[in-house]
Amino acid sequence: MTSGMLDHLHREETTIETDGLTLRTGVEIELLAPVGSDRQALADVLAARSGGAVRRSFHTDSEPSAVPGVGVFRHLSPAFDVVDGRGRPLARLVDDVTIEADLAPVPGRRDLPGHRGWYRVLCDDPRLLRLVERHADPDAPLAEVLRPVADLFGATVEAFPGAARVNDATGASIAVAMALPPGRERPCEVVTPPLERAHARALENLLAPARDLGFTVPHEAAVHVHVDGGPFRDPAAFANLVRLFAHWREPLWEALGTNPACRRLAPLPGALVDLVERDHPPTPEGWARLQRDAHTVGLTKYADVNLTQLVSPRPLRDTVEVRVLPGSIDGHDVVRRARVVERLLLRCLDARPVPPPGADAVHDPTGALDALADGRREVTR
Repeated sequence: MTSGMLDHLHREETTIETDGLTLRTGVEIELLAPVGSDRQALADVLAARSGGAVRRSFHTDSEPSAVPGVGVFRHLSPAFDVVDGRGRPLARLVDDVTIEADLAPVPGRRDLPGHRGWYRVLCDDPRLLRLVERHADPDAPLAEVLRPVADLFGATVEAFPGAARVNDATGASIAVAMALPPGRERPCEVVTPPLERAHARALENLLAPARDLGFTVPHEAAVHVHVDGGPFRDPAAFANLVRLFAHWREPLWEALGTNPACRRLAPLPGALVDLVERDHPPTPEGWARLQRDAHTVGLTKYADVNLTQLVSPRPLRDTVEVRVLPGSIDGHDVVRRARVVERLLLRCLDARPVPPPGADAVHDPTGALDALADGRREVTR
């Protein structure tokens, strides 16, 4: 092999080390548009720079309800899917209801609901909301968006100032469209497709334009990373995931710089921690039993790591989602922390049980996690 080829390989390895991850990884980055702007502004710039296009769509989320007897309202909000000139997905830009602190009204400025005519569609039944999303046109104006839904039920759309409603023949509510509350156009969660190489470069292609437009990191921001769930559908690997995020929670938060203001983070249920320490044979039958049992322990997506898709018989997104990375608007910074997470996830695929942290994890959490990822820390018996 010639010295030129060796130099090329060295440069290639260096690029992989500094610019990417080894696992196929999807990333979600929470940003905030400046006052007067919105997530569509970023979508338009990303499309223009790539010779691509923007398609408006709906994003599904939920929020606590102020209506007596209704615990949660689920809603559809404006989202924007960006593709490049060859039609390949670049990013999806959506609202994030956890972003609130930076949306306080600006003194002397009177913001009105319905920025750009935007609205949300609210419903108290997830099945009805999926039906609404299937039939409603996200480009339709507020007064018209529910008309196809009304036709399905043989009903009419009731129009009000800044709102529209469809009830069925008995008067039961189907869905309501309401003007977007002031400021809710500003949160912008950048959701990437699964990235297989040059992760930092791909993220910078999305984040550099955001910085140029004045986007910032909101107070409650986090970064979420998704890796393929398949390898973790195994009793030993799943148990190691639980041990890592349950027993190493404080060192992980310290080493990664987790944002304490981030909402919808929580420890894994104690019952799940106990469950994985029971005997589950490394067989399909053992995994099936662990999956069934995990459904009974109160597992939700709103934890430091989202394991719900692993135990679901019909996963919507077949991933492990790590939710404890802090907010950032720099692709290299995101990848640097994601690389720490990736090394630990790969350690979870080792059949050896992840040991509990020792005293060194308190004064040197980064070093302790590094030793764990390298396999230099074992269970002491």
